[in-house]
Amino acid sequence: MTSGTALKERRYRILVAGYAISSYGTFLNLVALNLYVYAVTNRALAVGAFMTVRFAAGFLTGLVAGPLLARWSAKGAMLWANLLQAAAMLLLVLVPDEYHTASLFTVSAVVGAAGTLFMVAFRSSIPHMVGEGRTTWANSLMVSWRSMAMVAGFASSGVVVSLMGYTAAFLADMGTFLVCALTVALLPMTRDAADATADGAKGKGDPEGAEGTKGKIRSSAALAALGAAPALLLMVALRGVDALGSSSHNAALPVYSTRLDADSPAVFVSVFWCVWAIGNVLAQQVLRRYAKRTERAVGSLGFGLGTIVMSGTFILAFAGFPWAATIVIALLAGAADGVTEVSYTSHLQTLPSDLRTHAFGLSATVENLGFGIGMIVVATALDAFTPLSVVAVAHGAAILVALVFVAQVLWQRNASRKATADSDEGGSGDAGPARGSHRDGAEVSGG
Repeated sequence: MTSGTALKERRYRILVAGYAISSYGTFLNLVALNLYVYAVTNRALAVGAFMTVRFAAGFLTGLVAGPLLARWSAKGAMLWANLLQAAAMLLLVLVPDEYHTASLFTVSAVVGAAGTLFMVAFRSSIPHMVGEGRTTWANSLMVSWRSMAMVAGFASSGVVVSLMGYTAAFLADMGTFLVCALTVALLPMTRDAADATADGAKGKGDPEGAEGTKGKIRSSAALAALGAAPALLLMVALRGVDALGSSSHNAALPVYSTRLDADSPAVFVSVFWCVWAIGNVLAQQVLRRYAKRTERAVGSLGFGLGTIVMSGTFILAFAGFPWAATIVIALLAGAADGVTEVSYTSHLQTLPSDLRTHAFGLSATVENLGFGIGMIVVATALDAFTPLSVVAVAHGAAILVALVFVAQVLWQRNASRKATADSDEGGSGDAGPARGSHRDGAEVSGG
């Protein structure tokens, strides 16, 4: 490993550490804020409205994230995203009592929008930060640390709120965002392709209006190119349906846990997520070793198959199996979830840089839409149906879409191999077997 590569990885590890700390604060506050909304308004409907505003803000931000990051640096976007979230937490602490309700929905919008912008900027810039060949390692590290932060945040939220109060929880969350902002600020000032293009346009004397027009043209061309890859759009659509499935088990777990043990409803939820996180972290270890040994990523086929396994195991988690079986199921669910996250992110990162941010912006929009709609529909359905039936329908839809996606990928691979074989028989050496065998139909041409 060269000194330059080692320095890049060291900087990336510092950034991931900051992201993990802010993720801890996010998951801590996810519980604290929902409880606080109910305490302030005394209405369950307000909690649903609060979450709806958050996901709607994330949905809208995903739509404009690509054009924004074509004009701003990823570092600047990540820095301001953390500072805005820290300011939102401070607002909750300082605002007078009569403005608490209004401030809550302002905070919800800010956190939803800034969180989405941060993730789009972060994920799309990983190839630039660590190098194209290290994205699987980088994504795996990010996902495993976030998984541990999630468990720590959920596990400590009850203790922090009960013993220290809401103000302490909000200040702690503010501190985690400031720590993450500091790790972003420590990144070197870099110039990405979008910056260079913009500077080049200014250097040639193009007026500001012409630069803005060119940015819109680039965005339109990028989205048109994404639309020309049906498998890629199906992959993003599957991610959205998967988000809907995720909303089902997140909403159903407290209900199911309460029915199992009304006196200690938190036991099943806590154990399930802890074991889930262990499975996720173990999967990241395997993925990192696989990527290091083979210098290959799992790819879109791994994403499709992983989604099937993940959705199937989440359905089984609500089937009433004994504890021993449920622990194995949770472990497999976490491992499959880790595989899908890394394979999906790594695959989008193989897109050309001018398309990458648009793809991640589109993905964030679809994921927020799927999760937001899912939370509304699932919360309603749980009043009339069992957790198992609700989760089975939501994750069953993800399995069906995943089966279509896997069939598409396999068909495209076979077509690619056939085309390569025909080309070799015709005497053309432009596309070798190795290249053809790795195409899976979810690529977009950079031309």
